[in-house]
Amino acid sequence: MSTTPAPQSARLAILIPFGIVTLIWGSTWIVIRDQLGTVPPSWSVTYRFLVAGIAMLAWALVRRDSIAMDARGWGYAATLGSFQFVLNFNFVYRAELYITSGLVAVVFALLLIPNAMFGRIFLGQRLGRQLLVGSAIAMAGVALLFVHESRVDPSGVATVLTGVAITLAGVLSASISNVMSASATARRYPMSTTLAAAMLIGTALNALFAYATTGPPVFEWRAGYIAGVLYLGLFASALAFTLYFGVIRVIGPAKAAYSSVIVPVIAMLLSTLFEGYRWSLLAAAGGVLAMAGLVIALRARRPNR
Repeated sequence: MSTTPAPQSARLAILIPFGIVTLIWGSTWIVIRDQLGTVPPSWSVTYRFLVAGIAMLAWALVRRDSIAMDARGWGYAATLGSFQFVLNFNFVYRAELYITSGLVAVVFALLLIPNAMFGRIFLGQRLGRQLLVGSAIAMAGVALLFVHESRVDPSGVATVLTGVAITLAGVLSASISNVMSASATARRYPMSTTLAAAMLIGTALNALFAYATTGPPVFEWRAGYIAGVLYLGLFASALAFTLYFGVIRVIGPAKAAYSSVIVPVIAMLLSTLFEGYRWSLLAAAGGVLAMAGLVIALRARRPNR
């Protein structure tokens, strides 16, 4: 009987938050789509992180975490907030003005690649053979999903390419923040305090950008819009980022990015239930490969040698 301990990523303490984050973020694409229209994207992002920032500050106070940070901590929080909660989400919301939410989710699955590269460059995390094999299989699945989604997207080629380019800018911004969250600096401060500061700084920057580009605040007093802001702020931001950044600290940004590989599969499953999405053979094959790659990669015993 083998006494070799299970890899960190195969333990329930990681698998449970990993699964929660993936399920939540898999549902956000439909909610984000409903946020677009009356309210300019930057104002919707502002409201989302205002809710999230207040929730994280309240959580920090409940936990009695220190809310005082030195200059280095504030600089870290401001940088994290700029990349994750300003640039990333402004790019994502705008991408959905050009292409379908399904295609945005699929393109975002490429987060695995810059996360692995930046983790190697800045954190010295080498990727084991099993993780590389799993990544290759998963990326093959993502490629099939991309081909399928690009075929069914009603937009023209130029519009699709614009949406993909904007999404890739969001991927790069998110990857930078992911690697920052695995750094030694991130571990110096309570996560609740850091996230509260980053989200509230992001809120201020988003509000300034929204006002400069679209004018005074616009809000839609529709029940669905309000519920969407609360869901995205409380669950998809405050809860999900707390869990996700905690996972990153344990298994590294490369493995954690596998949530983005499975998110489009979850998004398509939810679309099947609520939007009448019909699976093609190509999409089904892509989903199976993505899941197979995930299983192989998460069982790698030495992901960051």
